[in-house]
Amino acid sequence: MAGRIIGFLGSPLTEGNTARLLDRALQGAEDAGCTVEKVSLATLCFEDCQEMFFCKDHETCTMDDDMQELYPKIRDADGIIIAMPIMCMGIPGKLKSFMDRCQVFYMAKYLRKEPLVPAEKRATRRALFICISGMKIPETFVGARLTTKAFFDIIDCRYADELLINDMDTLVDVTRHPELLDAAYNKGQAFGKAFNP
Repeated sequence: MAGRIIGFLGSPLTEGNTARLLDRALQGAEDAGCTVEKVSLATLCFEDCQEMFFCKDHETCTMDDDMQELYPKIRDADGIIIAMPIMCMGIPGKLKSFMDRCQVFYMAKYLRKEPLVPAEKRATRRALFICISGMKIPETFVGARLTTKAFFDIIDCRYADELLINDMDTLVDVTRHPELLDAAYNKGQAFGKAFNP
C-alpha cells in the first residue's frame, strides 16, 4: 500500500527556492510509489494559538479556520515533510503559528494520554526536514531544527532525515544548482521508498 506524504511549505514565497526543493522532494516520493500532497501555508487563513485550552478536552481547536482541514491530514499521513527558510535565525511566522496550533496533538498525547495518531501508524510514521539559510554560519540551523524535532515528536512522526542548505545569499537561485535539486529529489525518493520497500 502506497504511503501518503504531505509536504508543508513554510516559506511565504510559494515559488521560491524552498518551494522548488519541496517540489523535487515530493516528486521523488511520488516516483517511489507514494501519494503526495503539497500544502502552502502562506495561502491559508488561520490565527495564532490563543491558548483557549479548548483542546485540553477536545480533539480539535475551538477556532474555526483553515487549521480544521489540516488536523485530519496531519493525523492520517504516513510521512510529513516540512520545508522552510531560516528567518531571523528561526522558524518563519506562519509555519510557527501552524506548529503552535497543533496543540491539539500535544494535549491528546501528553495531557489526556490518548494520542490522536493510532498506535499502528505511530510505529511507522516518518518525517523529513528541508531547510535553507542565507547565511553560512555553524549555528544557523540549530534553533529551527530543535523546534521542528519537537513538533514532529508532538504529532508522533519520527524525525528520519534532513536536507540543510546554507549560504543561499551567495547561491541566490537554486535552479542554478541542479545538484541541490537532485539532493532534494534523492531525499524524497529515499523517504518514499521507506513506505514502499
